[in-house]
Amino acid sequence: MTFKKREKHVCMSAAIPINWVSCSPSYHRTQTSSIASITQQEANLTSPTSLCQLFTYIPQERIIIHPQNIPASPNEFQMEHAKKVEEVRSVLKDAGEDTLKALLMIDAVQRLGIDYHFHGEIEAVLERLYTKFNMSDCHNDLYELALGFRLLRQEGYYVSADVFKNLKDKEGKVLGKISQDIEGLMGLYEASQLNIKGEDILEEMGNFSSQLLNAWNTNDDQSQARIVRNTLGHPHHKSLARFMAKSFLSDFQGTEGWINVFKELAKMDFNLVKSIHQKEIRQVSKWWNDLGLAKELKFARNQPLKWYMWPLAVLPHPSLSEQRVELTKPISLVYIIDDIFDVHGTLDELTLFTEVVNRWEYEAVEPLPDYMKTCFNALNGITNEISSKVYKDYGWNPIDSLRKSWAILCNAFLVETRWFSMGHVPKTDEYLKNGIICSGVHVVLVHMFFLLGHGITKRNVDIVDDFPGIISSAATILRLWDDLGCAKGRESEGHDGSYLDCYMKENPGTSIENARFHVMHSISETWKLLNLQCLPPNPFSSCFTKACLNVARMVPLMYSYDGNQCLPSLEEHMKSLV
Repeated sequence: MTFKKREKHVCMSAAIPINWVSCSPSYHRTQTSSIASITQQEANLTSPTSLCQLFTYIPQERIIIHPQNIPASPNEFQMEHAKKVEEVRSVLKDAGEDTLKALLMIDAVQRLGIDYHFHGEIEAVLERLYTKFNMSDCHNDLYELALGFRLLRQEGYYVSADVFKNLKDKEGKVLGKISQDIEGLMGLYEASQLNIKGEDILEEMGNFSSQLLNAWNTNDDQSQARIVRNTLGHPHHKSLARFMAKSFLSDFQGTEGWINVFKELAKMDFNLVKSIHQKEIRQVSKWWNDLGLAKELKFARNQPLKWYMWPLAVLPHPSLSEQRVELTKPISLVYIIDDIFDVHGTLDELTLFTEVVNRWEYEAVEPLPDYMKTCFNALNGITNEISSKVYKDYGWNPIDSLRKSWAILCNAFLVETRWFSMGHVPKTDEYLKNGIICSGVHVVLVHMFFLLGHGITKRNVDIVDDFPGIISSAATILRLWDDLGCAKGRESEGHDGSYLDCYMKENPGTSIENARFHVMHSISETWKLLNLQCLPPNPFSSCFTKACLNVARMVPLMYSYDGNQCLPSLEEHMKSLV
């Protein structure tokens, strides 16, 4: 068995015109406002056959906003939006002491992706709930118990999983009465996703609810069956709320008047946020074209929109627009440098390039081949630019941390290259230790930590530099998902240089199915670690912590390849978001 590098180039095409407009003509409408505009000539441009091609090219200047439900005047829209926000705020405050109603409302605003407007109101409800949650000897309503537990854990409140022990009788058997409570079982399954290692009762409840829900999934009630399938396939804690909001919106029904108010705000907010994202796409497009790497390094990936999807998912708050654009830059370089190591550079060249990145001295660049000089100059420019920005905004120069993170990444890439050149298949632990660095997650999250500017102290900088657990767990989930996705559909080769290869060599006679089961179990166990690392005491801000979670949540979308090595789930979400 030889150690073969993983295939990462996905559905690339150079046949699509750079000025392709990323919206269906059915959405085109001339706007007299500054929100959006389009000419008839642009409307008639041919669209690509799939978003796999859209990954490669994004419009340089002409972006269209889908303006449904947006009044002609931007000021009028903003006033209506602000009015609707206050209306929802009033509804949240009016929930009062009705705990279940308040929890349902919090769950709804979070699933609709509009919770960022109501942090104060949400915090007040959860604080009130937390003071009495652990002291309650009896929780009569299964759904209220499960929902309260999940919402508290998600927001960083530690609640003991022992609250679920009341769901078992004296003989340790799960109470039969809950097996018919479908809503309660869905809540229980959702709550089990916040399990941490050692919480056997929560794991048992997760398995119990999953088994019953899967059996119930064949029920004739198609609407309810769809909701059950969505719960099992996309539990809230492991999904990206804004990506799932459209699905939730269609299932969000009821006679309560507040439901319509929430839905109205969600629709308005969706269009507002979309306009922000499209502005960011223009900025990313201009930066990428001006940088010129796509022309200079034709062997490397040219997928700026796909790269931008990472910060869009990881930093969803609309106010973080500048951070999303800036974070796209190091993400792009991770992919480009990965391609230099994977598909173009010789071992000697890559060794020299790694030495240059470790030294980071201008005179050391001279011996590099021209394409590596181009790449390093871009890397140096981006690193200096971000360092200057962080210093200006927060008074801390992160250049040493940023350079160190790039050196660590290139060192890991070089280790992988040497394994490949020698035909060496490492032990699984050795592979994974190096592989989580190769994922690029550490580099990206180090940059994000400084761009956010929250809690920049000597102590926290040292923690971030040393690859803390909250970062390594997210990176482990990405590495394992990536290897699992890249192995699909290529069983005839059997040598994809993945964790699966290493595991199967280390465990002779293991089938590919058992190896995949092992990987999925490892991902599940890593999620337990990540759940624990997000609970206090945690040195990082809530924004950074949730961003680390969002990296793990984004992974299945980025690495669930189909038979054509495309990403249909990601494409579907991209269509609705941008």
